Amino acid sequence: MVESGRRRRTKEEEAVMVVLLGLCILSCLLTPVRGATDQSDASALWNMYSSLNNAAQLTKWIANGGDPCGESWKGITCSNSRVTQIKLPGLGLTGSIGFQLGSLTSLTELDVSNNNLAGQIPYSLPPSVQRLNLANNNFNGDIPYSISQMTSLKYLNLGHNQLQNQLNDMFSQLTSLSTLDLSFNSLTGNLPRSFSSLSSMTTMYLQNNQFSGDINVLANLPLDTLNIANNHFTGWIPEQLKGIHLQRDGNSFSSGPAPPPPPGTPPITKSNRNHRSGSNNSPSDSDNGGGGKKSGIGGGGIAGIIISLLVVGGIIAFFLVKRRSKRSSPDIEKFDNQPLAPLASNDMHEMKSVQTAPAINTKTFDTSASITLKPPPIDRHKSFDEEDFPKKPVVVKKPVKIPVNVTSYSVADLQMATGSFGIENLLGEGTFGRVYRAHFDDGKVVAVKKLDSSAIPSEFSDEFPEMVSNISELHHTNVTELVGYCAEHGQHILIYEFHKNGSLYDFFHLSDEYSKPLTWNTRVKIALGTARALEYLHEVCSPSIVHKNIKSANILLDSELNPHLSDSGLASFLPNAEQALSQNAGLGYSAPEVTMSGQYTLKSDVYSFGVVMLELLTGRKPFDSSRPRSEQSLVRWATPQLHDIDALSKMVDPDLKGLYPVKSLSRFADVIALCVQAEPEFRPPMSEVVQALVRLVQRSNMSKRTFGNDQRAAQQSDDLDM
Repeated sequence: MVESGRRRRTKEEEAVMVVLLGLCILSCLLTPVRGATDQSDASALWNMYSSLNNAAQLTKWIANGGDPCGESWKGITCSNSRVTQIKLPGLGLTGSIGFQLGSLTSLTELDVSNNNLAGQIPYSLPPSVQRLNLANNNFNGDIPYSISQMTSLKYLNLGHNQLQNQLNDMFSQLTSLSTLDLSFNSLTGNLPRSFSSLSSMTTMYLQNNQFSGDINVLANLPLDTLNIANNHFTGWIPEQLKGIHLQRDGNSFSSGPAPPPPPGTPPITKSNRNHRSGSNNSPSDSDNGGGGKKSGIGGGGIAGIIISLLVVGGIIAFFLVKRRSKRSSPDIEKFDNQPLAPLASNDMHEMKSVQTAPAINTKTFDTSASITLKPPPIDRHKSFDEEDFPKKPVVVKKPVKIPVNVTSYSVADLQMATGSFGIENLLGEGTFGRVYRAHFDDGKVVAVKKLDSSAIPSEFSDEFPEMVSNISELHHTNVTELVGYCAEHGQHILIYEFHKNGSLYDFFHLSDEYSKPLTWNTRVKIALGTARALEYLHEVCSPSIVHKNIKSANILLDSELNPHLSDSGLASFLPNAEQALSQNAGLGYSAPEVTMSGQYTLKSDVYSFGVVMLELLTGRKPFDSSRPRSEQSLVRWATPQLHDIDALSKMVDPDLKGLYPVKSLSRFADVIALCVQAEPEFRPPMSEVVQALVRLVQRSNMSKRTFGNDQRAAQQSDDLDM
């Protein structure tokens, strides 16, 4: 009995052990499913992989799944569960690097150099990265402003790309940056003033760009190596840069000694150099015997200044008394009782030039000098002879046109509504600036377009309200409405109505796998609505407005997928718009004459609209470097096939799955062929395009028809068209 009881207990204990062992094994099996990688990091890498092309060499990488840290993805280094390094140089990668890299908050190094990556550098970049190397790719457009917030950055290499336009003034917080390479791009304009804040900069490569102006902002940097060859720099080489490893050929620097600073300019540079060298051998120091701080002017100098001022004051007083004697006593009393006006800036400059030394004790002489040497106020000179005080030109400013149809917002309100213009509210980055979602306390949601300072000249601030007023007068069902603006603290911000479905470009090229493709009906509706918006700008507005920036990213879709053309009028009223638009030349929307001459017309808008229609027809990007060379340019590939019905059916977006009326497709292609003709004079006006699309809709009876789920439904639609 006892023995059998022991035997039973032993079996029970064995069963418990088996159960516990099974639970342990199950726990081990489940752990890899959850993954060793932080979820946000893994998601960012999945997005990056789906955005890359020709990625066969990225062993173990997969999209929408996988464990980068646990499975040791190629080029990925992790610490604990966070991704800390991405090193993928020289792998022949094409496409882009995705738009979720900003969530890699522990990443310290990103190196995708020596590939064939294209498009704009994404705005969302790892915020804590210390080494960023995107060199030797095909990136174009601007350098994203988000780099200004990457305060840990020590090494930045964007050389050998196709970056364009003027640098934003965004380097003031990058005090840890020691190496900067922007060489072999097409960057233009003056060097930004914030370069002077790069206090750790030792190596800088700016060669083979189109920079202009002087290089004085680099004078006080701790540089060892500087290459500025083959630019358009002018002026003089600062003395501080003559002792470093400097390459400067291919510029237009002036020879000979630099000119002295203007009169009255404090010798800041000279004193800084003395401070840096640790020596100061001025005579006044030796006279002071190294004691406490004293004025650099001796007693004899002060006495000479006093005597000079008394003589000058006596002469001026003599002439004033002489002039007073010619006036009536009421005029004298009136003049004496009026307070003295403050010195104008020009007068102060003249007064400084009269003084013989800049270190006058202002406590002693300031009052007498200002009373004695201040010229009479301009508006009281009628009692004096006209020739004594020459007339100054009066600048009459054009009255500012205050917008009345839109709301004026403060920067503080917009910061609250956009989360301080945070990345989480960033909707996109366009030609003229970034767009953010703003959500106000009353539930109102708007789109906030923060214009990029590089697209706006410094003197534009006075004209900005007038531009806002002009844009606010554009009213059409298919034109995105301007509802507000902000013009505070040097900011130029436009507030538009918000459309929840984003842009047509997003729908085609950035939508996730759960998004439904656009039906044929919807595509034709989008084309017709956009055409009507352009017809309004071209033929209803007086004078006509050339949009200049027609592309799928500027066609916004509301909750019912109706199109709304954004940025209408912006390029027409904004100075230097053509320079900012030049970055679109490689995107496939620009008409041939725009690419050659940079001249935008109503007919160049028609061409760009035809490219958007091709996008609607095929679902392809206007230019796609990931495709075979013969298919990269959508217009060049598609145009010869637009009148071939067999070839046309093969061009149609596969997402349509054949659900379209063939005759409607053919008529749609006919309109495209007219719009994208190489000769602008042969392209139709937008009113004719609208009429053609309206006839297409009427013949198809599209407003009443619902397509079925198979090819037979499409064939029935075709039969109705006959």
